[in-house]
Amino acid sequence: MSSGPARALVYPLLVTSGTLAVIAGWVPFADLDQVSALAVVGLAVLAYTAYQLGLAFGVFPSGLVATGTVRGRRVRQQYRLVSRSWLEISSGDRMVWQPVFYEPVLSALTPTDLELTGRAIHHGDARFYPSGRVRTTEPTGKLVDNPSRPTDPPVFGIARRLILDVQPAIGAPLVGLLWVYVMSGGLGAFVAATTVAAAAFTWLSAIRGSDPS
Repeated sequence: MSSGPARALVYPLLVTSGTLAVIAGWVPFADLDQVSALAVVGLAVLAYTAYQLGLAFGVFPSGLVATGTVRGRRVRQQYRLVSRSWLEISSGDRMVWQPVFYEPVLSALTPTDLELTGRAIHHGDARFYPSGRVRTTEPTGKLVDNPSRPTDPPVFGIARRLILDVQPAIGAPLVGLLWVYVMSGGLGAFVAATTVAAAAFTWLSAIRGSDPS
C-alpha cells in the first residue's frame, strides 16, 4: 500500500490555497491599512505552512530522535473543537507522542512495529508525515484508541473534513467586530475581516494535521 504526500498532504495544501485565495480576493476592495493587514495574514499563512511542510519532510527536526524499529500505535486526540492523529511510540522505557498528518491507513493501524529512518516514519509501504513536534507528555484532551483488529481504511471526502475543520471559525465574527471597533469601517470591513478570520481558523486546523475519523 502506498502512502505518498499526494494522500497525506493534499488536503491541508488545498485549504492553504483556498485561504490565500480568500485573502487575495479582498485586496482590490481594501484601503492601505487593510491591505497591510491582509499581507501580514497572508505571510503568516505562508510561513507557517512552509514550517509544517519542513517538519513533514524532515527539513526541520520534529524531535523524534530514535532510529530503527520501535513499537507504536495511533491514537486520536479530541480537544475542544480540534482533533489530531498521534503516533504513540515506545522505545525501551521511553514513550513519546508524535502528531502526524491524517492518512487513511492510520484508522486501521493496530499496535505494530514502526520503522524510524532518520526523520521519517514508515509502516510497510506507508509513510507518516509529522505535523508538529514530539511531545514527551500525553497530549491534552480525550485520546481514543484504534481498534484492536484491523479493518479496511475509511475514506473521508474533502466536504466532511472541511465541516470538521471549520468549527473553530465560530469565533470569526468576534474578530470582525474587533476589527471594526479598533480600525473603524462599516459592514464591508466587518464581512471582510470575518471571512478572512474564518478562512484562517479553518486553515490552522488543517495545516496542524486534523483528523476526520
